[in-house]
Amino acid sequence: MKKLQGAITAIVTPFEGNRIDAEGYKKLLKRQLEAGINGIVPVGTTGESATLDFEEHQRVIDIAVETVNGGVPVIAGAGANSTEEAISLTKYAKKAGADYVLSVCPYYNKPTQEGLFRHFSEIAECGIPVVLYNVPSRTSSSITPDTVARLSEHPNIVAIKEASGSIKQATEILLKAKKGFTVLSGDDFMTLPLMAIGAKGVISVTSNVWPEAVVSLTEAALSGDFDKAKEIHKKLYRLNQSMFIETNPIPVKTACAMLGLITDEIRLPLCGLSSQHAEELKSVLKNYGLLK
Repeated sequence: MKKLQGAITAIVTPFEGNRIDAEGYKKLLKRQLEAGINGIVPVGTTGESATLDFEEHQRVIDIAVETVNGGVPVIAGAGANSTEEAISLTKYAKKAGADYVLSVCPYYNKPTQEGLFRHFSEIAECGIPVVLYNVPSRTSSSITPDTVARLSEHPNIVAIKEASGSIKQATEILLKAKKGFTVLSGDDFMTLPLMAIGAKGVISVTSNVWPEAVVSLTEAALSGDFDKAKEIHKKLYRLNQSMFIETNPIPVKTACAMLGLITDEIRLPLCGLSSQHAEELKSVLKNYGLLK
């Protein structure tokens, strides 16, 4: 099993004429690899998984696995609020050659903790390592540390992308989960605080735009150089903030377009960045020297 740590990019899915821009996607992936990124998450929230059909979802995973070609772990988004649908996506990711799946807490139907336990336990029986994804701001439900601890006993449930924004929650998971269970920050703002208490890295939005800086931050924290990590954390603050001035992935996709990497196409019900925020984002990118 490939090590799950460091800077892992939740990569955007580029479109051209409302279709997946396969060549543009390959270029994005190669850029990430050249920057030294430690993992790739295709078809996560940032990859607009909610508005891709099944065939598109599968194609994005296939392109990622083929392009990465074993260089770093591929953690394929495979979550759903239907257990059967999530199992189907997970089986495809395994067949395609992904190293892990990222399985989000079911949204809208708000299951109980027992329901969550059974949901993820069923998915884990597919035989590919599972990274849980806790993001209550998106799903309206949260996996408690006790439930995470129960799930960590399953040999195929190996990590969690923790995006509750709570140090307390992350600490309890680290205390209660089985030894060797990996916690990853699911929020760029929380990368350093969570790594300071034992998390192993971040599944990042910001690294779509500036992967080298996010890699440097996680490398410093993993090596114990927290003075350096603090400086990078502070340096990244305004860029991180700009990635969330509107709903993710609207700002990050707009930023990638401003950098000439992809088009700024995004699928409804999400829409393009407002003109006011676009000017703000452009200013931030220029201040960082990322945009001339």
